Amino acid sequence: MAKVNTAPIKWAQRSDSLYITIALPDVKEASVDLADETLKFKGKSESKEYEVDIAFFKPVDSKGSTYNVLPRSVVMHVMKKDKEEEEFWPRLLKDKALEKNQVKIDWDRYVDEDEEEEGFDTSALDGGMDMGSMMGGGGGGMPGGMPGGMDMASMMQGMGGMGGMPGMGGAGGAGGMPGGMDMEALMKQMGQMGGGGGADMMGGDDGEPDSDDDDSDDDLPELEDS
Repeated sequence: MAKVNTAPIKWAQRSDSLYITIALPDVKEASVDLADETLKFKGKSESKEYEVDIAFFKPVDSKGSTYNVLPRSVVMHVMKKDKEEEEFWPRLLKDKALEKNQVKIDWDRYVDEDEEEEGFDTSALDGGMDMGSMMGGGGGGMPGGMPGGMDMASMMQGMGGMGGMPGMGGAGGAGGMPGGMDMEALMKQMGQMGGGGGADMMGGDDGEPDSDDDDSDDDLPELEDS
């Protein structure tokens, strides 16, 4: 059985959250199990197996937390459970002895409690996994847990606006318009592109009297003859 190594951890905090980094490059087969009181991680890095099994100093909000596997590390933004306390923890782990051997301060993200002005830069979490949607089972790994139906509707609306019918541009927002109106608009558009036939169709369109300057110029001599 292959030896399982303990993964090194770096951490920093703000009054409402923790930023935890598992400092392993090129992690494969990553498994992250974040609960309100514990964090368990397993993964392979450089052909070696690593794990993390820790208990937090205080409970966290696992459903509101996210993580992302980056080329050089696994990063997590973990929300504290009791945000009303607005106080810094003295350490990350409940076990003080384990913390000395396994956990280091992330000095790149560290701020003193008296100097805290803003939260963490979480840009590294963009495109990461939402712990809440994973635990719910319905998110399917989609960040933010947005239902798939909403994404499909947005995509179809976007396709409708790019359908190649310039005359339909103004009707893009009228999703409930019956199919007959779509056909009429299409026929009008074809009439505008069809030469003489288009002049007959445009003659009945009182809503756009100046839409075809060429037809108006052609009609002027006839008006003078009469």
